[in-house]
Amino acid sequence: MTEQKKAAILIYPDFSNYEISIVSAIFKIFDKEIVVFSAEKNAVNSEEGFHFIPDKTLTEFDINDYDCLILPGMWCFPDVLCDDRYLNFLKQFKGNKDILIGSISSSPILLAKAGVLEGKRYCAGLYEEDIDTYDFINRDYVVKTPLVTDGNIITAVGKAYREFAIEVGHKLNYDCDDEWFTGIKKPIRAEDYTFFRNEE
Repeated sequence: MTEQKKAAILIYPDFSNYEISIVSAIFKIFDKEIVVFSAEKNAVNSEEGFHFIPDKTLTEFDINDYDCLILPGMWCFPDVLCDDRYLNFLKQFKGNKDILIGSISSSPILLAKAGVLEGKRYCAGLYEEDIDTYDFINRDYVVKTPLVTDGNIITAVGKAYREFAIEVGHKLNYDCDDEWFTGIKKPIRAEDYTFFRNEE
């Protein structure tokens, strides 16, 4: 039996944990191992104020062990955009069609600067002024929609974090229900909030 490949999650200062909370839950449901990477092994603060200890540094990444890479958004992307350690790490994925890349909110700007999005349609949670500021962003490929899948690259705006997670699951051939994590249904019915243990 072939060992299942792992999911790599990239974190950086002020990353948005909530934007990857559901995709992480889906990995857990399907027993997919998650390995968290950052530039250093020191604690990394999320934008919500939590402190995360990465499993490995970027230099420890072996692409043969992973079939997907997830990039959360970040509160202040210019700081990360100036850190060559992240950009040099991401450059290895340019033209690589064998690994699924999921990038949400502001994080597609990192992929764009690293050249990974050349010729790819994508969306991003960026202000128009930011798009105009950086010459490596080609407006012809920026789509005004909540989620875009172009080949092996999935991008989404931050508010589409549920749809983003479901799409990542689908691309990994997981049997994800499109209605997972949809929140409260109205009208409120008692039967929708009566739960039984699944013996399986």
